[in-house]
Amino acid sequence: MPDRTAYLAANWKMHKTTEETEGFLAEFLPRVPDSPSPEIVICAPFTSLNTAIELCVQSRVRVAAQNMHEADEGAFTGEISAPMLQDLGVHAVILGHSERRQYFNETDEALARKVPVALGAGLEPILCVGENEGQRDGDETEAVLTRQVEADLAEVPDARLSEVVIAYEPIWAIGTGRTATPDQAQEALALIRSLVARRSEEAAAAVRILYGGSVKPDNAAELLSEADVDGALVGGASLDPGDFAAIVEAAG
Repeated sequence: MPDRTAYLAANWKMHKTTEETEGFLAEFLPRVPDSPSPEIVICAPFTSLNTAIELCVQSRVRVAAQNMHEADEGAFTGEISAPMLQDLGVHAVILGHSERRQYFNETDEALARKVPVALGAGLEPILCVGENEGQRDGDETEAVLTRQVEADLAEVPDARLSEVVIAYEPIWAIGTGRTATPDQAQEALALIRSLVARRSEEAAAAVRILYGGSVKPDNAAELLSEADVDGALVGGASLDPGDFAAIVEAAG
């Protein structure tokens, strides 16, 4: 198995003004370890991206957007394109977060277009997949993950599959305080890796797969110790610089 560098992404969602972003990074950046692992990415709201990039430029922390439109430009009021993110110096972009799927009707068909556009623009896609509570309780987890992974990556060449970061987020564990057990997380991530392996064994060995869903300082180390868990997409706990620094330490 290749040495996959751990990857921690802080998804701030619709939180933090530019002033709050400055305050967070002033406290968090001095606590970032010098070691190259884990990779750390701050997924800030659009209005804070420029501030975050400017403050992180002298650190090894990188900055990601939380969404992107597939078109380079056009009559899409309120949307942001890959060239716009490139212009800011953004490193990565979250695509297909469960909240985008649930509240904004983002489809697998749309994601099949977005993921290769992000790669083509030099942006690292953080592709989110996962099942809801009804699907979990109905033993549909495997079917849901298979559909999402196969559809969302359909237009990505085999040679570039390993450049996509995949985040498994059981929807029933996001912001609920209910967390998948380490065994449940490992089972789902192993399934996702096996789905990538259907396309390319080499890519499956190299692709980084994250767990996301109520990751906190007190459960991070146990979750991250599982064989196929290469990092975490952290929501609520990433809003506090001390909590997120503790999760970074747990992944080191």
